[in-house]
Amino acid sequence: MWNGPHADVRLKKRLVRTLIEEVVVDVDGEAGEIILVIHWNGGVHTELRLPRRRRGQNSSQASPEIVEAVRVLARICSDDLVASTLNRNGLLTGRGNRWTRERVTALRTYHEIPCYDPDRRESTGWMNLTEAAAVLGISPRTLRLAVERGEIHADHPMADGPWVFHRQALETEAAATLVARVRGHKQEAAIPSSHQGTLGFSGLSTT
Repeated sequence: MWNGPHADVRLKKRLVRTLIEEVVVDVDGEAGEIILVIHWNGGVHTELRLPRRRRGQNSSQASPEIVEAVRVLARICSDDLVASTLNRNGLLTGRGNRWTRERVTALRTYHEIPCYDPDRRESTGWMNLTEAAAVLGISPRTLRLAVERGEIHADHPMADGPWVFHRQALETEAAATLVARVRGHKQEAAIPSSHQGTLGFSGLSTT
């Protein structure tokens, strides 16, 4: 019945309540284990021992690359957004679970990564691609292409995730050169009206 095609969650809960009278939980601190004693309705007892997971242990087993990505993303993203970004990129915790806000928080705590704070973000100068482009007065696409060419520094820890800029990267000579180049192109593209041609209609047939 448990493995039957029509055994949904509600049926399985009914089966558990029918078969199990209670579950007693204890902790073996010395062994670092959780002890589960299952009291079956038939009078039989079954003991299970599971390793006790310490706070943050699940997420602390993440790869160094994920830890570094969280360190960078936490500068401009809340734990909710960090978890969403990790999941969107197909990354899992050390135990193969999807990321949640709580798991990101546990990882940050274990690795002593500061949590996201909007006031600290503004005071320390961290920003995303759209904000950085607005500071320079250029389009986000133009700025992203400049970063990809190596003209301006930015961090991009996740392929499908935000770019992370620091204010200092926007105050360099390379950034000023980029802005001047973009403005120069705009001026060249604007042709004075005196130089624009006119369309002649005198030769066109009116029939």
